[in-house]
Amino acid sequence: MIPVTKPFLPPLNEYQSYVEHIWNRNWLTNDGPLVNELEKKLKEKLKVEQLLFVTNGTIAIQLAIRALNLTGKIITTPFSYVATTSSIIWENCEPLFVDIDPGTCNLAPEKIEAAITKDTSAILATHVYGIPCAVEQIESIAKKHGLKVIYDGAHAFGVKYKGESIFNWGDISTCSFHATKLFHTVEGGAVFTKDPEYLKRMKYHRNFGHDGFDKFAMLGINGKNSEFHAAMGIVNLNYAERILEKRKFLCETYDEQLNSLNISRPVIPADCTYNFAYYPVIFDSENTLLKLMKAMNGQNIFPRRYFYPTLDSLSFLKSGNNCPVASSIASRILCLPLFDSLELSEIEQVCAVIKKEIN
Repeated sequence: MIPVTKPFLPPLNEYQSYVEHIWNRNWLTNDGPLVNELEKKLKEKLKVEQLLFVTNGTIAIQLAIRALNLTGKIITTPFSYVATTSSIIWENCEPLFVDIDPGTCNLAPEKIEAAITKDTSAILATHVYGIPCAVEQIESIAKKHGLKVIYDGAHAFGVKYKGESIFNWGDISTCSFHATKLFHTVEGGAVFTKDPEYLKRMKYHRNFGHDGFDKFAMLGINGKNSEFHAAMGIVNLNYAERILEKRKFLCETYDEQLNSLNISRPVIPADCTYNFAYYPVIFDSENTLLKLMKAMNGQNIFPRRYFYPTLDSLSFLKSGNNCPVASSIASRILCLPLFDSLELSEIEQVCAVIKKEIN
């Protein structure tokens, strides 16, 4: 079987050495030494000023919304994972969907201003597949209208724009460290901000609002992460560059195999250092996509319709929005298998099916 993704696992003995120290200390969670070590190493690796290691990428978005005291409507993308929208609703705000750019598949900045109302408090944009949003345009619009900006960077670990970490943009940026990501802590995520006040609030929110042993500064939840997860992150961080280079090589192999076919790929903006988080391809029609999926599944190859359906069509929303570009892309885009241990022979097998069906 060739799945769409498979977690990277480091040498077991390297992870076990950290587990033994956890056992000896008997300090399993609650801001332990490995959590602090991982945060320090991530700041150095990513060249960011401040971050907090949290439970997952979904909690990261919720902490960001809470720390910014957002209310009312939040402009967001219909083309992302469901957590982007559900976090907005969970925090008692309303998602206001704006269509996407057909090239990058990110929120289209030229369509944002028309959607702003007196009830709009923020823009929450996703760096889809790790491809940077039009951050300069988005933040210019936000500044003009007095809006906050959150970036959902779930896929964007290691991505740079103009030589700087993509996480340095926005009032708050977030990332997922889920097991399927380029860098993972099994489950986990992070929030990033340059603002010390936002960081302070998120520290409180992450730990039930605790301000000392028996004092509470503000409302909080349990957004902490454990020493075991931090240990996995510390070990995996040693392999992050090698994993990125391998994924780049695999993506370039796909490019060579598929360049003669009538398919397209999302556009990587200029001045971007990309992380090769996914390998999405866009077909000419949904019928073509469905035919290819059936053929691949028949050979135990399992790509994924990532992201489908569009978030403006979710059943639990009060009303949908008209985002024709996102709807069109979502119906035709497919993420092909991509993971560190993927073999060249497996890529050839995937591409052989695509070539046969398209030709």
